[in-house]
Amino acid sequence: MEPNEIPGCNRCRDSAPLDFSFSMAFQPIYDFAAADVWGWEALVRGEQGEGAYSVLSRVTDDNRYTFDQQCRIRAIELAHRLQMPGRLSINFLPNAVYEPKACIRATVEAAARVGFPLERIQFEITEGEEVLGDGHLKRIVDEYRAMGMGTAIDDFGAGYAGLNLLTKIQPDVLKLDMDLIRNIDKDRIRRVIVGQMVALARELPCTLIAEGVETRGEARCLLDLGITLHQGYLYARPGFETLPDLDRDALADVIGA
Repeated sequence: MEPNEIPGCNRCRDSAPLDFSFSMAFQPIYDFAAADVWGWEALVRGEQGEGAYSVLSRVTDDNRYTFDQQCRIRAIELAHRLQMPGRLSINFLPNAVYEPKACIRATVEAAARVGFPLERIQFEITEGEEVLGDGHLKRIVDEYRAMGMGTAIDDFGAGYAGLNLLTKIQPDVLKLDMDLIRNIDKDRIRRVIVGQMVALARELPCTLIAEGVETRGEARCLLDLGITLHQGYLYARPGFETLPDLDRDALADVIGA
């Protein structure tokens, strides 16, 4: 066995190479409590800025591991190049992680190479992918946390697992799905559900982020409910290989309401 080799995990050698290129866009997560950007989500894009589907539609079982690994490295390298402040949030595919300690190695090496602190990296678990294998996701989360990196459940309230996932892992962050946020200022049921999520997050404890905020009414309602971390088109659209400027007029309007 080679030094530091993880027994029983050869996926890094067996995975098919990618026959396509891609890059990243970044969208800010704004913190009203701190009046500053809290972090940035890395969103996959085509090499010329094409939408995520143009890339994700080419991901297969054979190249899933390679794609997941290259997404992490590309996001970290771009974050360094852009001198990104705050946290870097990277979506990852749990079923592309076979042995957590081995599969995180390339991420750690990339961060060390460019000098990006591990404690500023957060991995987002997408609920749209059903995680196979009992305890597999918990092992991933535990390994990442031991290295100082954060974890989040993305699109919480949609896709697989939902609240059941919280009985298996305790993430640092819950990102509320945009379908819960849409028109929340006009929908009592949504307000009740999100209000209960605020109470749940306080007890766990974990941090809540509202995704997909598009209107001033939604933003004001979320602030009234106690959610101060917002992400959405109201503040900035994703910037292809750039850190987009925040819409300061929208922020001032929300705060001044």
